Amino acid sequence: MRPLDPTDTFVHRHLGSGDADVSAMLDLLGAGSLDELMAETIPAAILRSEPLDLPGLTDRQLGERELLDRLRGMAEQNQVHRSYIGMGYYDTIVPGVIQRNILENPGWYTQYTPYQAEISQGRLEALLNFQTMVADLTGLPVANASLLDEATAAAEAMAMAFAMGKKKRKVFFASWNCHPQTLGVLKTRADGLGIELRTGDPSAIDFSVGDIFGVLLQYPASDGRLLDENDIIAAAHDNKVAVVMATDLLALTLLKSPGDLGADIAVGSAQRFGVPLGYGGPHAAFLATTESNKRQLPGRIIGVSKDNAGKMAYRMAMQTREQHIRRERATSNICTAQVLLAIMAGMYAVYHGPEGLRAIARRVRALALTAAAGLRRMGYELAAEPFFDTLKVSLHDASADDVIKSAAENGINLRRLDERTLGISFDEAKTAADVADLLAVFSQAAGKDAPAVDALADGAAVEGVPENFQRDSAFLDHPIFHSCRQEHEMLRYIRRLERRDLSLTSSMISLGSCTMKLNATTEMVPVTWPEIGGIHPFAPLDQAQGYQKLFHDLERWLEEITGFDAISLQPNAGAQGEYTGLLVIRAYHQARNQNHRDVCLIPVSAHGTNPASAVMAGMRVVTVACDDQGNVDVDDLRAKAEKHSDNLGALMITYPSTHGVFEEAVREICDLIHEHGGLVYLDGANLNAQVGLCRPGDYGADVCHLNLHKTFCIPHGGGGPGMGPIGVTSDLKPFLPGHPVIPVGGEHAIGPVSAAPWGSPSILPISWAYIALMGPVGLREASQLAILNANYMAKRLEDAYPILYRGAQGRCAHEFILDLRPFEKETGVSAEDVCKRLMDYGFHAPTQSFPVAGTLMVEPTESESKAELDRFCDAMLSIREEIRKVEDGTWDKENNPLKNAPHTQDEIVRDDWSHPYSRTEAAFPQPWVRDSKFWPFVGRIDNVWGDRNLICSCPPIESYED
Repeated sequence: MRPLDPTDTFVHRHLGSGDADVSAMLDLLGAGSLDELMAETIPAAILRSEPLDLPGLTDRQLGERELLDRLRGMAEQNQVHRSYIGMGYYDTIVPGVIQRNILENPGWYTQYTPYQAEISQGRLEALLNFQTMVADLTGLPVANASLLDEATAAAEAMAMAFAMGKKKRKVFFASWNCHPQTLGVLKTRADGLGIELRTGDPSAIDFSVGDIFGVLLQYPASDGRLLDENDIIAAAHDNKVAVVMATDLLALTLLKSPGDLGADIAVGSAQRFGVPLGYGGPHAAFLATTESNKRQLPGRIIGVSKDNAGKMAYRMAMQTREQHIRRERATSNICTAQVLLAIMAGMYAVYHGPEGLRAIARRVRALALTAAAGLRRMGYELAAEPFFDTLKVSLHDASADDVIKSAAENGINLRRLDERTLGISFDEAKTAADVADLLAVFSQAAGKDAPAVDALADGAAVEGVPENFQRDSAFLDHPIFHSCRQEHEMLRYIRRLERRDLSLTSSMISLGSCTMKLNATTEMVPVTWPEIGGIHPFAPLDQAQGYQKLFHDLERWLEEITGFDAISLQPNAGAQGEYTGLLVIRAYHQARNQNHRDVCLIPVSAHGTNPASAVMAGMRVVTVACDDQGNVDVDDLRAKAEKHSDNLGALMITYPSTHGVFEEAVREICDLIHEHGGLVYLDGANLNAQVGLCRPGDYGADVCHLNLHKTFCIPHGGGGPGMGPIGVTSDLKPFLPGHPVIPVGGEHAIGPVSAAPWGSPSILPISWAYIALMGPVGLREASQLAILNANYMAKRLEDAYPILYRGAQGRCAHEFILDLRPFEKETGVSAEDVCKRLMDYGFHAPTQSFPVAGTLMVEPTESESKAELDRFCDAMLSIREEIRKVEDGTWDKENNPLKNAPHTQDEIVRDDWSHPYSRTEAAFPQPWVRDSKFWPFVGRIDNVWGDRNLICSCPPIESYED
């Protein structure tokens, strides 16, 4: 360090262990240095010695303040105009109590997906609120706990309707009144599923032909009109055609619900319920349906069950539908929802309640009505149909481009519908002054004086919704939507739920394949800057130059890190990246007149999303065996590649493997696939073990997705947001995904896979900041420490638990698998019992029963200290001694701390205690647990009861009293 270098540098803050602890861990492993350990872990043929060359970054570490100054300068190149573009994206007022205590709170954004329900009760309740809000407003009784964005939700609804019709009919009809980005994503998805997508005027459909299985209507229409489509819905149902309605939750506070209109499925975005524009995301989408279709619902569903004491409890319902179990039979490849944003939207509804939401909707409509009155007075013609918040304005002889330019000069963005027509969408952030400014722009174009807004409002804004569209059904009548009007009460409710969830603020979350690492405060700060959060995704590019610079930097850095030639940032989830990568491979083959290359080889150890993604991309899955060491069976791979040589499209492989090993044969595997005309898709879930050490593009991969919410520090957000950009070789670069609104992608681009051109841009500053702060040296060291920590923990635990797989020299990668199957066979103690018992020690369980049933996969990451690693190991060693007490008969096989875990505070303080072990052994199994005890809010949850008695909206208040 030079004398004038900053002292607030980051690498030593991110990495959990300093030199002394690193030396102690290396000593236990018998390795002389980190480099020696890497040489024993990573095949020599792929291990890099040369440092990363990241443009604009050097070995000198940036200070955290210096970094924020750089990012601030970049953000200030963005211009935050008042947006009237609409198209499913609206400015909104984020309640301060929600922004500060959820969006900016690591107690909410550092949690993992709530698979361990007993320590996720706060988040699960918040998601149940979201589901209830969606179900009530859409008038459909079953809703999921969010999807990625409105366009992909529509694509999921199309696939769901296809399955509902047993895939006998092949045509899906989408109204030309839908948002263009939705139509684009639908087309992409339809092509892979073998569906014919038709677009046009739905009133002209002849359903009697019998080839259509579903129809999508936009309500209100993309250009704002409220269209009476009752006859279309009736005709669709008469011909057994499913009706999907893409809709607006705020509009539904005043308008008839899709359920009341007869829709089978409703989709949309919850963005305008208190989630910033964010240049396109992340935003929580929704999907709701009828009771009869609930088993076809994609994504996650939160349900109500009970614990072992009969107390009401929440859990993820119907988990057997998850793709890790169904694989190529899964209805979708979704592994990431938008939990954090769904929670914000649900809390927005809790804070405002039904009367508050109606008041916001009426005010937004009043703004639109006032502007409409002013425009008509100046001679402009508006669409004849009624509207909610969006005006379709005919300019007569004026040029739409000229008016848009004039508006932009006044800090206003409008939507161009055609050369003589504009769209104007209003939202809750607009004011009377904004209406005046808007009318001034149009008055200049008309050569007339703008009328006074106050006079217009007095006369025009009282107009109600036309009677045939008026909502007459109640919504949000559950007490939770009526109990938090005051900020004090809202704050306490948020904090009460937060205390029921275990997050990284409590302890390490050692989930294999999920990389729960530090999400540093400095990385998170820019997310809520107005220049980052306040821009519409379809704003002119010259207003988003800061974003474009950020994208450029991030793409160049990721190219260097992976060894690929190009990056697409559009996929907004890991599984979305898988799907995109395979679509790009398919497009490459099609461009070479080899469309028949549709066989995808997938090892049995692959992530469950892999086969589901392949099927969605129109490929046929052929599984490949693994050997006894957990590696891909090269002989079986060779046999399958030769058998399918004429039709081989791709191999999907995870590296390091899902078994936590750097397979020695990875180059041979890639070469073998190329010899038979296929391409290699590498699942980048485990890139955290590779950055700075080896590169997928160097050892033969053709495309790879990168989990920015794993390796590059975007927080998991309780199960979303995520980002899954892909890197590709130069041969695949021309096929990177495009977009119908903003020009992106390659010269032969596949269709869009996300609603926004760059996926979820507002969280990309997190990864930009992480890479910039770590620099080339720090990134390599992070990978080394991730591998060191895993090997250290495996060494400490190997005498107590069998370690299932090791590499050629006895080392694991950044994760390892503990085999608990022998204990279940001998004592009845299962992997699930150990997971629940860890809660009593204050820990979240490792990944349970994946990729091998009856095991735990542990990944410590580089940002956990040796002290925390030791604490976890001590807990696991203590649990092993507890298992031993069951083995030797000290404890009963059914009545012991493992079978009864987790132990709640309610249980510990009850007068009656019927267990043969003490309360102290139950709740404080180690002395250090007393220092900061995390109490599970409920006991062991009855999953079977929850699935047999599915309740997926807020139960009546009497249930809480019981």
